[in-house]
Amino acid sequence: MQDDIEFGQAERADLDVMIDWAAAEGWNPGLSDAACFWEADPEGFWVVRKDGAMAACISVVRYARDYSFLGFYITRPDLRGQGIGHALWQHVMADRTARMTIGLDGVIDQQLNYRKSGFTRAHRNIRYGGIPVLTNLDRDDLAPIDADHLAAVHAYDREFFPAARENFLNAWLTTPGHVAIAAMTDDAISGYGVIRVCREGHKIGPLFADDVATAERLVGALVTDADAGAGPVFIDPPFANDASREMCERLGLAPVFETARMYRGLVPQLRFPGMFGITTFELG
Repeated sequence: MQDDIEFGQAERADLDVMIDWAAAEGWNPGLSDAACFWEADPEGFWVVRKDGAMAACISVVRYARDYSFLGFYITRPDLRGQGIGHALWQHVMADRTARMTIGLDGVIDQQLNYRKSGFTRAHRNIRYGGIPVLTNLDRDDLAPIDADHLAAVHAYDREFFPAARENFLNAWLTTPGHVAIAAMTDDAISGYGVIRVCREGHKIGPLFADDVATAERLVGALVTDADAGAGPVFIDPPFANDASREMCERLGLAPVFETARMYRGLVPQLRFPGMFGITTFELG
């Protein structure tokens, strides 16, 4: 290990740098992602400094005692190939991850390295993007998510995510620049989605629904209410959901990017037929 590097938990300002690094890698983060990510787990972000400056970063955000999600594994381009990022990986994984399942969304060129670290692939995620063609704008049962809906949204979200994530989701649903809409039937939720402004265009995520018709109507309402139809819109469906990919194609979106959802430990059993778009590649 190099003797001129120093490991430590990230400060809030460091996370802004991590977001910029992610943007430089082409991940197209949202404009308010840092504030929401910090709410999920302020102790879940790590950096290594060389000569006092950030050299690499990683996040292992803990949602529950037995489940975390790994992201932001980036080494500064001018320092790559020196083992700095791997040293940070070893330091954080030893410190944070005993006896828990860890998820991540790995880009194609890193998946072999993740397998060497004990991760196995559960499914692919295919990012679709483009100018959406909206054909189903029926919104009779759709409503903006407010404080009265939060408990029901948390319960519904739990069917699609391996752990409760109240702190993150409360921020994600209410942050300025985010539009959140639910499908309500007799006070029960049958789907919900969030759209947010990104460095390029808008992203929709999560997008969870009981059926594809509800998901497609949610997309129409989200794009309309966010005034996002003039620019590109991106959705990240799991490859395991054929209906979601077919929906994206009907909306005029095309594949632009791919990751693999991988886990070390027990693979969570999630409700894939209703998962039309994951929340983020960085936090699951």
